[in-house]
Amino acid sequence: MRRFQLLALRFNFRIHRKIAIIDGKIGYIGGFNVGDQYLGEFTKFGNWRDTHLRMDGDAVLSMQSRFLMDWNATAEANELLIDTAQYFPENIELPGKSMVQIVTSGPDSQVNQIKQGFMRMFASAKQEIIIQTPYFIPDSPILETLEIALMSGVKVRLMIPNKPDHPFVYRATQYYAKELINWGAEVYQYEGGFLHSKVVIIDNEVATVGSANMDIRSFSLNFEANAFIYDRQLATQLELQFNEDVAQSLQLTQDYFDQQSIWMKFKQKFSRLFSPIL
Repeated sequence: MRRFQLLALRFNFRIHRKIAIIDGKIGYIGGFNVGDQYLGEFTKFGNWRDTHLRMDGDAVLSMQSRFLMDWNATAEANELLIDTAQYFPENIELPGKSMVQIVTSGPDSQVNQIKQGFMRMFASAKQEIIIQTPYFIPDSPILETLEIALMSGVKVRLMIPNKPDHPFVYRATQYYAKELINWGAEVYQYEGGFLHSKVVIIDNEVATVGSANMDIRSFSLNFEANAFIYDRQLATQLELQFNEDVAQSLQLTQDYFDQQSIWMKFKQKFSRLFSPIL
């Protein structure tokens, strides 16, 4: 049975990073995939609400390095990129002053760098934590860190979708959202389409945008990439966008969950049992 479980987890490994690099000078990172459905076309989800960043400067070199490592890890011997100097421009203009870290993680590493980045951000919060994610299935350390922040008087605002693209994942998300509400968090259900944005903002000072969801799959099974940005101006812009999304959202309360049917509550608790592989 143990071997079967390990094999099942291996089948779940996947590249979930969403990065694009142009001439080694411009980089894109965030939650957008490439496809018409992610523009809200030909999809039952309607408008697709996502967040992606355009960058230039030294941070793009880190994104380029990550792409080349991923390429060589999967390419055939005759497709390996050996001479990679051509992909790194000699002169990089630095038009901005933002401090940016490109952080990647995956099952090829013993350290969950993005998860640790989240936890460091949550633990450092003094006023407010904002989380926007389509899937909220935290492991125990993440959940406990958020609960400690709430007990310390830090305001926590979480936004999740109003509809499932994966039923089990959505019901588990509802279960953990209710847990946060019990500890005093504000939870919003986005009604303007399908929320796919993956954003965390701390104290209007630091933010991260990337491919990693707030779930165990992103922490352990997926290959992810996030930008951690230490810039008050960008954090403010992201918070303003979050507040605009709040205007299109329903705030969930304990009464909302109390009024759900016994069957719905069962589905949420049952889905929670599969959290490690959702």
